[in-house]
Amino acid sequence: MRGKRSKQYRKLMHQYSLAFNFREPYQVLLDAEIIQDTTRFKMDLPHLLSRTLHGQVKPMITQCCIRHLYLSTTEDKTEKSAWIETAKGCERRRCGHHELEEPLSAEECMMSVVDPKGSATNKHRYIVACQDSGLRKKLRAIPGVPLVYVQRSVMVMEPIGQKSEEVKEGLEAEKVRAGVKRGKGGGEKRKREGSEDLDEDEADEDVDGEVKAEEPKKKRKRGPKAPNPLSVKKTVKKDDQRGPKAAMPDRIEKQIRAAREEAKREKAQRANGAA
Repeated sequence: MRGKRSKQYRKLMHQYSLAFNFREPYQVLLDAEIIQDTTRFKMDLPHLLSRTLHGQVKPMITQCCIRHLYLSTTEDKTEKSAWIETAKGCERRRCGHHELEEPLSAEECMMSVVDPKGSATNKHRYIVACQDSGLRKKLRAIPGVPLVYVQRSVMVMEPIGQKSEEVKEGLEAEKVRAGVKRGKGGGEKRKREGSEDLDEDEADEDVDGEVKAEEPKKKRKRGPKAPNPLSVKKTVKKDDQRGPKAAMPDRIEKQIRAAREEAKREKAQRANGAA
């Protein structure tokens, strides 16, 4: 299966899951023709269904469709036995037509299983895999029925039908309206979990039914506002205000003083020698 088609099928099943609550394993209702065609093309039917629907599947077949496989005639007996073995690997769906002498057509039988009351509702969330185009046309009128068929040895899933699209859009519109209603009441403040529903002043009432007047709350006096400590200029230390000499260590200051005195003595000696 190509990546683009696989992505499209995954998106379709996601839409069916959201709008019509489809869940794995998906119940796939098979007819006799799709079993015959997949056997002729040597296709692994359960594996292809799982890959197409992107999830676990539960293949199912009605009693009438099994009877059609037994009554079908073919020159190759091996092929017929392969049909029956494939049908036996599927779960039997009781349609209630086994008491009839002749089985109903696949169209009549599967319509009675998907929509037994004729209310256009896929109550059991069946996915129908059939080759009958007339049956698929009738099933498109029922919202929420995914349809699968085989075309030239390729399994194809039909896009979502018009009826299903209308139901899906209606559900989305309801969700939008519900969200708008919730948004209107969102401005009210919620009470804390630990707070009581009513204050004591509001709950206390006189015997005559008069509510006690609330006492005015005392306002806390605030002092003068202090400047922002981050915006205030830092104070300079007094030692730094005397200049660079005041900030010198005592040892260095003594060395400078001794050097000056030594220079004065040398100058005095040179003056005496010259005299």
